[in-house]
Amino acid sequence: VQLQASGGGLVQAGDSLRLSCAASALSFNSYIMGWFRQGRGNEREFLSAIDWSGATTYSSADSVKGRFTSSRDNAKKTAYLQMNSLKPEDTAVYYCAAAWSQVRDVTDYGRYTYYGRGTQVTVSS
Repeated sequence: VQLQASGGGLVQAGDSLRLSCAASALSFNSYIMGWFRQGRGNEREFLSAIDWSGATTYSSADSVKGRFTSSRDNAKKTAYLQMNSLKPEDTAVYYCAAAWSQVRDVTDYGRYTYYGRGTQVTVSS
């Protein structure tokens, strides 16, 4: 099973980016897809998660609420994180992860089953 995150890059403050997380060899429909990030010197931070159907998104971190949105396309086995109004403090490595639908705490990175390698997002002021 592989999760491949992509779409990161260098942008200016106020710009938007959409990250993608493509899954292979995975019963994609069975998993909650989560997004996390880790900035230099910071702990890993939960951002958002979305259930298998896409009907339910889990609470985003306060730092990104209203700016970041999760979505998914099960036919393409791909999850997305739309990031708007980016700020320099959003600079981090962004990770996607997949968790069984029965996971108790979607905000806990350690409870996920599969992990992507991460993609760097750098926001200049």
